[in-house]
Amino acid sequence: MSKPSSGVVSVVIVNFRGADDTITCIEHLEQVEWPRELLEIVVVENGSGDDSYERLRRLGDRITLIRSKKNLGFTGGSNLGARHAKGEFVAFLNNDSRPHPQWIAQGVQPFHTSLQIAAVASKVLDWDGKHIDFVGGEVTWFGMGFKSHVTEQDTGAFDAPRDILFGTGSALFVRAAVFEEVGGFDERLFMFYDDVDLGWRLNLLGYRVRFAPDSVVFHKHHGSMRSFGAYREMYLLERNALILLFKNLDDENLARFLPGALALAARRSVAKSGLDSTQFDIRAFTGAADEFDPTTPVDKEALAGLFAIDQFVELLPELAAERSRLQSQRTVRDSDLFPMFGDMGTPLYHSPRYIDGLRRIMNALDIRTPARRVRVLVVTGDSLGEKMAGPAIRAWRISERLADAADVRLVTWNAAKRKSKTFRVDHVDVHDNAAMHEHEKWADVVLVQGYALHHFHCLAVTRKILVADLYDPMHLEQLEQGRDHGFDRWQNQIASATAVLNQQIARADFFICATEKQRAFWLGQLAALGRVNALTYEADNSLEDLIAIVPFGLEDEVPEQTRHAIKGTMPGIGPDDKVILWGGGIYNWFDTATLIRAMRKVADRHPDAKLFFLGVTHPNPDVPEMAIVTETRRLADELGLTDKNVFFNREWVALDDRHNYLLDADAGVSTHYEHVETTFSFRTRILDYLWAGLPMVTTRGDSFADLIATAPLGVTVPEQDVDALAAAIEKVLYDEDFQALAKRQVASAREDFTWDRVLAPLVQFCVSPRRAPDRLLAGDQKVEQWIHRPARVDALRALPPGLGRNTRLAMYYLRSEGINGLGTRMQRWLSR
Repeated sequence: MSKPSSGVVSVVIVNFRGADDTITCIEHLEQVEWPRELLEIVVVENGSGDDSYERLRRLGDRITLIRSKKNLGFTGGSNLGARHAKGEFVAFLNNDSRPHPQWIAQGVQPFHTSLQIAAVASKVLDWDGKHIDFVGGEVTWFGMGFKSHVTEQDTGAFDAPRDILFGTGSALFVRAAVFEEVGGFDERLFMFYDDVDLGWRLNLLGYRVRFAPDSVVFHKHHGSMRSFGAYREMYLLERNALILLFKNLDDENLARFLPGALALAARRSVAKSGLDSTQFDIRAFTGAADEFDPTTPVDKEALAGLFAIDQFVELLPELAAERSRLQSQRTVRDSDLFPMFGDMGTPLYHSPRYIDGLRRIMNALDIRTPARRVRVLVVTGDSLGEKMAGPAIRAWRISERLADAADVRLVTWNAAKRKSKTFRVDHVDVHDNAAMHEHEKWADVVLVQGYALHHFHCLAVTRKILVADLYDPMHLEQLEQGRDHGFDRWQNQIASATAVLNQQIARADFFICATEKQRAFWLGQLAALGRVNALTYEADNSLEDLIAIVPFGLEDEVPEQTRHAIKGTMPGIGPDDKVILWGGGIYNWFDTATLIRAMRKVADRHPDAKLFFLGVTHPNPDVPEMAIVTETRRLADELGLTDKNVFFNREWVALDDRHNYLLDADAGVSTHYEHVETTFSFRTRILDYLWAGLPMVTTRGDSFADLIATAPLGVTVPEQDVDALAAAIEKVLYDEDFQALAKRQVASAREDFTWDRVLAPLVQFCVSPRRAPDRLLAGDQKVEQWIHRPARVDALRALPPGLGRNTRLAMYYLRSEGINGLGTRMQRWLSR
């Protein structure tokens, strides 16, 4: 098909021995309120074998007439018309229909609201406009589609625009490019359920089918079916239902539904025959042959189901190839589509014997519960074990909460020494893409942290729904973490982290971050990479469906101390000493020097004041000890504080024992510099202080500072202010009234940060996952240009000036904007 003409609607009408109806339909179509220059009428004369072609040819250039020498069925005839159509939109209209004057205008309008909408279904009434022919459809578990509320009085009760599984082929608009992309109607179906199959496939691939109740068509109900024959009709209904199931269901639901559908087709044939197989007692076969003579006449129609099964078997090789292709491209799970199916157990045929068989099959195969749980793969690069750092703890807690509603696998390319009773934990070598690919194939949703896409190609190119956890702005961390490595290496580390994050931002369907500040920051980066666009904004103008706030959390249960881990246990710390706890690792972006100097002042006035650093050696061997650790220990030694008022715990504390350290403290502390990393950070150690009910002292400037100061949960101080910090430590350790107030406020604030509460947006997304609107159309040239153009242009503009750079820019603009776009840019450049 040639490139569609923008704005043109090509209406395809298939004629089979119905020229009178077709001509009437064309006459009404010519009266619709739509610009004639934007309307193309394509009529397919579908091998009628009568005078239809000669009569239609007399219409001249009012129509584009296509002649088929044989009857291709509705599917083949419609596809033939679509191949000759020139419009941006193809509309299929039954020849025994008459459109309302607003049929096209109202039918095309939904396409302009979202590129996800691939098809628009019209409302269809009977010829007099009083009774319903189509306002929506349903599909049974055995593959048969049917129209809802057919022949009911039209009261307008079903006139709400909505997404549906399929529209009726008697009045359906489709984007021409998408129709071609998905292969049009399946010509094997000939007729019956071809429209169901098209809508089902579109939904599987992530497109939407929209019902437009103001786009109305009036239809002579089955006027074109008068001479088709009951046997042929039943044969196609049975066979096509099996084809739809085999092509479109996922492996799990196909394994349950298809055997039942085959058994039901056989039972329907027997029920129609009037025979009762229970009369064929095995003993009847033990005597002479002439003693057994089941000669009850069998209607030809009763054999339709058996012949349908036989023909389905004949088609299996080619169907298997198509099934493999379609299933590899699907972006939506069966369980997400099943709500659109309606009552999947509707019998459609009401013989008592058939109804009994339907009940037996559904009970035996448990077909009442077709939906399976979502499968979520969580991938982290941190070590999973007795001792875990923040990213590993977060991945673990996410997996725990998701396991309540989904099947979960937690996979790390680091050590995996911790097991769970509710989800699977695995290790995959960082170079073993094949092993990770097995996990990726299993999953419906993949959630990644850090460098996962960088290490595993299968995750970078996955077609599964992808969630990126951006709670840790790694590139901002590298501004401080890489400072000691020399300028070139420092810059490379920042660039590498930025590239890794940009890869996630360009690809993921949903993002989570830790704070409102972070969300604003990430929205900027999303916008720079083209992910804030008309598609994502049209779907949700708050963009909360694109990026949600999911902070680090804390345990639901208030911890109870089972042993003294610090007081009276650590040499140099007595049972009655006042302990202020540094609850995590020591990294370059923290200001421990000011804290050590403040402790010197506090210790001079309060010798029982003790600062305890909870962990120095990181549990992830990939995280090197930073220079700040050595500097902090050296300063404590110089000031005579080490093992007297300042204590360093060399080993990382076990996750399940850390509460005993927290509950042995009187307050928590976190000090940092006020730079860009601080602005967008989320200090997880603050949550540990909340969990344990500790008043706290922190530097101003991070996401928790305002909450701590105003609640109050403790005291905040300016950066690098030794005196203010010393006074704050004394206040939280020795001012009993303030300490009591802070503890009450901490207990109240704690409820806002429980894992159950903070993970709610992520759990909600994962149990009902959806492709991002602009990712649904990945591969669409226009959408890809929106998303990737900024990054590509920036990369080209960053090249050294010269002929090579200009040539590559010119080639880029030629490919993306065409010769006219390139010419316009060159004129602007020359004018400058």
